[in-house]
Amino acid sequence: MILNNLGNNQLYKMREHTADVLCAYTDGSLQYCSSQTPEPGETVTIRFRTLRAFAAKVTLITEWERIPMEEAEQKNGFTYFEASFVVSAKITRYYFEMEIPTGRRFQYGKNKLVNEMPMADAFELIAGFDIPKWARGTQMYQIFTDRFCNGDPSNDVQSGEYEYLGRPVRHVDDWNRLPEAFDVCNFYGGDLRGVEDKLDYLQGLGVEVIYFNPLFVSPSNHKYDAQDYDHIDPHLGRIVNDYEPSETDPEKDAAYIKRVTDPENLAASDAFFAHFVEMAHRKGMKVILDGVFNHCGSFHKWMDREGIYHRNQRYENGAFWSRESKYRDYFYFDDEDNAYSGWWNHDTLPKLRYEKGSPLYEAILDIGRKWVSPPFCADGWRLDVAADLGNDIDTNRMFWRDFRKAVKEANPNALILAEHYGDASGWLDGTMWDSVMNYDAFMEPVSWFLTGMEKHSDHYNQELKNNVPFFWSRMQTVSAKLPYVSLCSAMNELSNHDHSRFLTRTNGRCGRVAHLGPEAASMDINPAVMRAAVVILFTWIGNPTIYYGDEAGLCGFTDPDNRRSYPWGREDMQMLEFHRDIGQIYHAYPMLRTASLTRLACDNDLLLAYSRFTDDEQMIVIINNTEEVISSSILLWQAGILGDTSLQRLLCSYETGYDKLQPEYKVTDGAFDIRISSHSTVLFYHRNEAAVWTKEQEKS
Repeated sequence: MILNNLGNNQLYKMREHTADVLCAYTDGSLQYCSSQTPEPGETVTIRFRTLRAFAAKVTLITEWERIPMEEAEQKNGFTYFEASFVVSAKITRYYFEMEIPTGRRFQYGKNKLVNEMPMADAFELIAGFDIPKWARGTQMYQIFTDRFCNGDPSNDVQSGEYEYLGRPVRHVDDWNRLPEAFDVCNFYGGDLRGVEDKLDYLQGLGVEVIYFNPLFVSPSNHKYDAQDYDHIDPHLGRIVNDYEPSETDPEKDAAYIKRVTDPENLAASDAFFAHFVEMAHRKGMKVILDGVFNHCGSFHKWMDREGIYHRNQRYENGAFWSRESKYRDYFYFDDEDNAYSGWWNHDTLPKLRYEKGSPLYEAILDIGRKWVSPPFCADGWRLDVAADLGNDIDTNRMFWRDFRKAVKEANPNALILAEHYGDASGWLDGTMWDSVMNYDAFMEPVSWFLTGMEKHSDHYNQELKNNVPFFWSRMQTVSAKLPYVSLCSAMNELSNHDHSRFLTRTNGRCGRVAHLGPEAASMDINPAVMRAAVVILFTWIGNPTIYYGDEAGLCGFTDPDNRRSYPWGREDMQMLEFHRDIGQIYHAYPMLRTASLTRLACDNDLLLAYSRFTDDEQMIVIINNTEEVISSSILLWQAGILGDTSLQRLLCSYETGYDKLQPEYKVTDGAFDIRISSHSTVLFYHRNEAAVWTKEQEKS
């Protein structure tokens, strides 16, 4: 690793009227906006920063007024302007006009300095949009339960216990066996007891929120085809009354039917989940459930196509068995041939019918309330394919408004997080979702930039790899579509259950396991690139989220290869320790949860340099993802570092490993010159110790 101070070579001279020199900045953070979730009638104070030497006049512009901003404070070489207004509308949009001494004017919005400001690029405040404070900048961990840890072998799915999609299910005896190309019928035995056994491990990683893939009764290992929303699957919970598969039993799948419909098994599993949440809460962790409400499984007790419940007198007839079933209107049936609509035409995934007044509507609202209420007390929902729910956008948004009301009334501190691809702004107005899984403004741009790979490993684009301008533009433009409070609460991930493992993407291989084989997922990988991604994950705005096993060096192409079992006893210890160390930094410097974000000017477009900063603290991230050694000068003014000072290095990753040595490096005239080796990432910290002059003090 090469990292040297070369001395300020004055590559960055003051260029008149440029954004770099002006150092103009504001955003939706509490440093620049006194309330991120104001109530109607509340007075909000907005701040705007510019370099003191160039400040002239700044005006705050809303849709209905122009408010001259006054100088409120001078600090660290900057002038801070302030203006206040009363929140009188559901959504207040605003931007800034800045006039410098030459008379030239700039307009400033979410996409920074422009000559003309479209209102779409204005900042916005949404009155009453109250996202739980715990969900802003919190460290999350996603668990695909069957593959995490087997804590209770007595509840394992048994080979031949039942058939799923025409195939007998199988218990995989070798925990370390790789998933098959058709893997949905294979069960490794991971369960809630196993997760409870590893709570100390998760706490050691710094995990504050556990997000579970679906836990409700379902015959698949992924459980995105729910069979019963009212209960935790006994194969993940507890089986107190067991039934062994029998070849002589005249009833097909009799053991499975008895296991998952036995009232005592269901009650015991629900009780164990409540116990698990209590244990997690004691360790300071939240628990989020996966809500799959767009569709259920054809096995669901409401549909019951396979007849699982038809023979049990405790259950009503499913919709498939009777046109008179009370569940008939839960689905879209063609009564002539008893056919029904399936999601993406999959008949095993019947689409749920959400027209207002349908009995299903209230049933799902009850489910939403139930699991965030005592005794279960889950801390929120992740909503699967949330934009697909219903058959039209009006029905979709009407339901999510009612769902939010129901869930928040039951648990005001519950988080509602949606899976969504594309522009989610239509759902993020404070009446529906809180935030989203951040594919568009995190996972995809980071993957393209560091690996050149699309998130499924289906495509490679050399032009996007190491393309810093494209990466920054994409991150800034897409992030600007999210309300700032939603951006702070977004789930940022490198990998998950639907996409290839990020470590596999570092090898640049396009394809899937069925064609390339599982071994190819681990060939030619670059852990240094993975470490760079993890640094971005923990230093970006939002919730850094680890997909189980990423921290241990798991590889895998997209589904099902991305669902390998956690490699207990076979972890990549260097990768695991790196995750622990970056987690410790994240917790040691709370500013990373709330700080502003800016790109740092650099004379080499192949070097990514940015900062998370407050008025008093700055975290500097520098990444060289190329094969070459790069010498560069980086301007730190935009982060609030001017004059002569020094940076403390916290972490340095390079091709062969990383270190936590903490030498200091000099900054001269707000510029930092470095020489950084290939595939290296450096994290610096700085704290300002400058005086503050208020406008009132100057007058006196």
